[in-house]
Amino acid sequence: MQATHAPAGVGAQGPAILPLPAFADNYIWLLRNQGLAAVVDPGDAAPVFDALEKQDLQLRAILLTHHHADHVGGVLELSRATGAVVYGPALETLPHCDFRLQEGDRVQLPELDLDLDVLDVPGHTAGHIAYWGRAAGVTPALFCGDTLFAGGCGRLFEGTPAQMHASLEKFVTLPPETQVFCAHEYTLGNLRWASAVEPANRTLHQWYQRAQQLRERGLPTLPSSIGQEKDTNPFLRTQQVDVAKAAAVQAGRSLTSPVEVFAVLREWKNNFK
Repeated sequence: MQATHAPAGVGAQGPAILPLPAFADNYIWLLRNQGLAAVVDPGDAAPVFDALEKQDLQLRAILLTHHHADHVGGVLELSRATGAVVYGPALETLPHCDFRLQEGDRVQLPELDLDLDVLDVPGHTAGHIAYWGRAAGVTPALFCGDTLFAGGCGRLFEGTPAQMHASLEKFVTLPPETQVFCAHEYTLGNLRWASAVEPANRTLHQWYQRAQQLRERGLPTLPSSIGQEKDTNPFLRTQQVDVAKAAAVQAGRSLTSPVEVFAVLREWKNNFK
């Protein structure tokens, strides 16, 4: 499945999920429906206020995936100004949170056409969560924070390779048509690295060319899809023979499990230029 770049209903007040660029490469995702809005990981309040004003929207909810400042820096200002309810991970220290969530919980806001299951996905941080389900006319949708990127995954700041591998395996089981709303525009760098891991992956090369064209036009490469990531993202392909062989060559030793393959891939990506 190719990534979608212009969500249905972008005009007027139709339901839509829209990227709000922030900082150097963050995306704050704006979920809009019938004059109401929610945002995911607002590290900066300014682009959110700007979008609310321009589109005449009322902010009802803020969804947080983890505690890093570039994801939560705008929470206090937004919640105080709008009264928006804040949802976030149960096990992380946050500037403000009204509802603490963990796997098995669900966020249901019918006025925003929002019905999302919560997944525990530790690795990037210890208490990272993701949201999967229906949102503003898109189903299924995944808001994965910094756990999964197009062609990559988050660095292991607080978790272990085994934790992150298990978290990504949860995503692998989602329907392939699931649209993946990552929190950073890291796609080109990730795909350069992925091409070094799997130089014979034709689907990956086609995706890289398409992503380059999008960025040249100033367009986001996101959302991706679970199907696309399973075909092109080495971190979701640790059991593929070519990926495992490439990781073993990189490590200079045999690797006996997908978790070992993942750990080598993560270290490889950390040092890739």
